[in-house]
Amino acid sequence: MTILQAGIRVTNELKRIYEEGEASAISDWIVEYLTGIKRTDRLFHREKSLSHEQEARLEEIMQRLMAHEPIQYVLNEAWFCGLKFYVDKNVLIPRPETEELVEWVIANCKFPVDKLSILDVGSGCGCIPIALKRKLRKAEVWSCDISTGALAVARKNAAVLGVDVNFMLLDFLDKSKRDQLLAFDIIISNPPYVPEKDKSQMLPNVLDYEPHTALFVPDNDSLIFYKAIAEFGKRHLNENGTIYAEVHEELGEAVSGLFLSNGYKTELKKDMQGKVRMLKARKA
Repeated sequence: MTILQAGIRVTNELKRIYEEGEASAISDWIVEYLTGIKRTDRLFHREKSLSHEQEARLEEIMQRLMAHEPIQYVLNEAWFCGLKFYVDKNVLIPRPETEELVEWVIANCKFPVDKLSILDVGSGCGCIPIALKRKLRKAEVWSCDISTGALAVARKNAAVLGVDVNFMLLDFLDKSKRDQLLAFDIIISNPPYVPEKDKSQMLPNVLDYEPHTALFVPDNDSLIFYKAIAEFGKRHLNENGTIYAEVHEELGEAVSGLFLSNGYKTELKKDMQGKVRMLKARKA
């Protein structure tokens, strides 16, 4: 099988479960993963044959993809803010809207960087604190998560990407535990915010593979993490400090109202698709 044939075959098979554009993008990703040849260079290598080992690996990849397993978990890699992260089923797959949240923080950072303290609530694969630390090298960055598996992934990524982030095992919903934390200039979070009732609307590549503890919240308390962050910020946000959070596209006004009722000034921001997905809050 040549490189050209492999790409065509993968695209055609994936079109059975993905839209054509996404199928094509995943196909390019797989061929580059297998061959090490970037798309721009494959025109000159398209008749090159895959090795037996590469063909065997391709078969394994396709079996998992056709069972709706996300490509990021199959290849154990995902891209975020131009950086390649290791990911597995202990962590959520980084999303573009979360990149936009990080970029918003960096664009609004007014503090002296060498005195800046940042807390990320919900480490996941470490993409948020690591991306911030790479941009704000002198900042002191902390990140907490309830999952030991997620923290292992985050620490691995920090080591590979050469940054020093203080990762902590901590249940942020436990007030007695979070009050052990110090004060910060910036608090940022992409917390669980999908109501349990929305499970029926989710695609199998998300519902069947991504960690539910990082996705879902109770229907009767869907703002539970924002309540904890707002309460925490009252005592642990430095003067002129700011909270940034990703929000459910249908709950932006509700989250904003929660912070307003706790004495914050708020701003909601739309993502590239025109959906309200980000919130900024300052103490009034």
